[in-house]
Amino acid sequence: MKHGEFAYLDMCRHVLDNGFRKEDRTGTGTLSVFGYQMRFDLSKGFPLLTTKRVPFRLVASELLWFIKGDTNIRYLLQHNNNIWNEWAFKNWVESSEYSGPDMKDFGLRSQNDEEFNKLYQREMEHFKERILNDDEFAKKFGDLGPVYGKQWRAWETTSGGAIDQLKDLIEQIKVNPDSRRLILSSWSPEFVPMMGLPPCHTLFQFYVADGKLSCQLYQRSGDIFLGIPFNIASYALLTHLIAHECGLSVGDFVHTIGDAHIYTNHIDQITTQLDREPRAFPKLSLNSDVESVFDFEMEDIELEGYDPHPSIKAPVAV
Repeated sequence: MKHGEFAYLDMCRHVLDNGFRKEDRTGTGTLSVFGYQMRFDLSKGFPLLTTKRVPFRLVASELLWFIKGDTNIRYLLQHNNNIWNEWAFKNWVESSEYSGPDMKDFGLRSQNDEEFNKLYQREMEHFKERILNDDEFAKKFGDLGPVYGKQWRAWETTSGGAIDQLKDLIEQIKVNPDSRRLILSSWSPEFVPMMGLPPCHTLFQFYVADGKLSCQLYQRSGDIFLGIPFNIASYALLTHLIAHECGLSVGDFVHTIGDAHIYTNHIDQITTQLDREPRAFPKLSLNSDVESVFDFEMEDIELEGYDPHPSIKAPVAV
């Protein structure tokens, strides 16, 4: 039987062979295709890529951040998770309160200028320290606006109230598992301009059959090398957590992507990854004493048997 990781690796090859050259808001450039779908059988192992190391603790802490309804990077930094730093940092260096060296286009400049990169790293460390230790600064510059956590847990209504989409979704899975409306949306047009980064994974739907919970994600835009491996693992983990609370086994994770792209400065890294042979997927272990999705902490989630190939570094396009 073909290893489950080939769902991802085949997508990489498809985009390298068939992608259109497109410009993008970061100025980096991409190879892109429109409309691609992958499927992972979660009963065959946890789909954390093995052809490069994917930091699972970062995946898990980010997901718990979403589940808590949090939108401030302080929680992430407290868990040594830096994956959202650049967007908060951008808000700070573009504000009237910033008085340090010019950080315009810091993402691209840090890749091409060693001296500037040292300056950028120094400013970023200063920024992170203030987020962790200065409440007022963290409140003002650590918050990313109404991103995922806000939309999942407190979607604002026209009447001035808020809908806890995630809580309602889990309840519906329990009481009406055959519903075709087991959907959560993160895309709120009114609030998109206020977000540090508009939602890439915009909508997901659950499906219950034969005692198994499956999930399909629609992702409007996917960074194939850096972002999508996180997204696969994140929604696989979310499916496991909700199945655990609802007394179900896990079924499939179906990943549907709108603009699936490889940044032009990631092509060498993708090529290196494609030369590697997949290894066995790890197994996910959840603390059986925790009943609710909303009560899980990092220590309640463990990965067993993860033996990947080494990490492959690549720059983030901001």
